[in-house]
Amino acid sequence: MSAGRDSATFGGAAPLRGRVRVPGDKSLSHRALLLAALARGRSRLAHLATGDDVRATRHALEALAVRCRDDDTEPSTVHVIGGGFDGLREADSVLDCHNAGTAMRVLAGVLAGRPFLSVLTGDASLRSRPMARIVAPLRRMGAHIDGREDGTLAPLTIRGGGLVGCDHELAVASAQVKSALVFAGLQADGTTAVIEPAPTRDHTERMLRALGAPVSVDGATVRVSRVDEPWDAFEIDVPGDPSSAAFFAVAASITPGSEIVIEGVAVNPTRIGFVDVLARMGARISVVVTGEVLDEPVGEIHVAHGPLTGTTMEGDEIPNIQDEIPVLAMAAAFAEGVTEVRDAAELAVKESNRIGAVQQELTQLGIGCEARRDGFVIRGGVPRGGGTLKSHGDHRIAMAAAVAAHAIEADSTVRGWRSVAISYPEFEADLRALTGT
Repeated sequence: MSAGRDSATFGGAAPLRGRVRVPGDKSLSHRALLLAALARGRSRLAHLATGDDVRATRHALEALAVRCRDDDTEPSTVHVIGGGFDGLREADSVLDCHNAGTAMRVLAGVLAGRPFLSVLTGDASLRSRPMARIVAPLRRMGAHIDGREDGTLAPLTIRGGGLVGCDHELAVASAQVKSALVFAGLQADGTTAVIEPAPTRDHTERMLRALGAPVSVDGATVRVSRVDEPWDAFEIDVPGDPSSAAFFAVAASITPGSEIVIEGVAVNPTRIGFVDVLARMGARISVVVTGEVLDEPVGEIHVAHGPLTGTTMEGDEIPNIQDEIPVLAMAAAFAEGVTEVRDAAELAVKESNRIGAVQQELTQLGIGCEARRDGFVIRGGVPRGGGTLKSHGDHRIAMAAAVAAHAIEADSTVRGWRSVAISYPEFEADLRALTGT
């Protein structure tokens, strides 16, 4: 395995063996930074995600007058001095969220309640992603928001303040939208209720309740009321990102001779749906819970190689495996039989059109893949290497392609490898350490 300037070459099918700890969970890292900024006093955040997305959230908060300092002795540890919602100040420039959809959508909810002007933008990919799903409900609460195509696309201009709580029935299951409305509700008069069409990751409500914020959960409904005083500062060692862990789980499942332990991972039930999918396909995979942090369960994922068979992913399962579908598609490529993904039209409006990207890369590997409006059908077989794969500018497509390429004897090169820095810049080094290559 060797790296080029913007490419990386994988192959050889060397077994993965040993233990690995992936970077801090991206979703938890975004939220830890936000919650620390809105707390009272100095919070210590250890093992934060190292990718560009979380860095974008930090820089946006710093532009809003939140003081963040790297620890002098502990890598990936940040100290944040918060002053509550009232401690935020109008930025003197545009807030650039780069490629971070969580940063833009959740910050929009925070800033919707602040009595000043904010402008949120991002890179070309983020500026093409749908924003009406947060803009419309925030407008209903009283926020003044504008953007391209009547606020359906970024950049977004927000004049916040004067929010009133109301009920929101979400048309699309989205943890980012839910979190945006919860943060807005913490600043609104009355009660805000968010009703989901299907369960999504629940980090925001878990962490807020652990900090004593006025948040309650009843089935598919999250209710929140105005917070009168900031919650106290806190310490957190952010557990490893299960979405990052999924790449190694699939790699070990499809590479003969592999046996690994992924340690210190967030094992929130809304985040490890990929474990259930792999187990259903016949993978030798299990989860051991070892503790919890801010009401978030933490544990180990044990994985060993074994023969896989095709499966179907659909319905309420989809929101909780959305980020892992590209790498699960690579597992399907090595499985016997047919795998079908349905009800996943949201894949087309991620960092890339992941439906089309998966279809293109599996075809390049010699695997039959029929793209559909809401997913795809994959006919497993014997993938071939020796060619060129593409990231499509999408970190998850890049790493998924690398996982498949590694499990094949012939070398394949993944172009556009720089995109991996968005979430997991250490991925290639960690894969090299597990394979000894």
